[in-house]
Amino acid sequence: MVHTVTLLTREGCGSCVRVHGQLIPLCAEAGAPLEVVDVDRAEDAELAMEYGDRLPVVLVDGAEHSCWEVDDDELVATLARPDRFPGWD
Repeated sequence: MVHTVTLLTREGCGSCVRVHGQLIPLCAEAGAPLEVVDVDRAEDAELAMEYGDRLPVVLVDGAEHSCWEVDDDELVATLARPDRFPGWD
């Protein structure tokens, strides 16, 4: 399965820039598309309300995987899963 990684960001967020740079090679190696969504400019206004105070947030297959920091090994293992990432329920 090809997983989709979405990085939720905000303009002017230094941590968002750092995590974006971290995700680029990890996603490329896994063959996972990386989408970047600015929560303040997204069509879904609820994104800013839900995630705005915890950015950056990484979603895998639409489910929250991590916020603020990304553990490379953990993300690589998630992207290697054959099934859809269910989130951390």
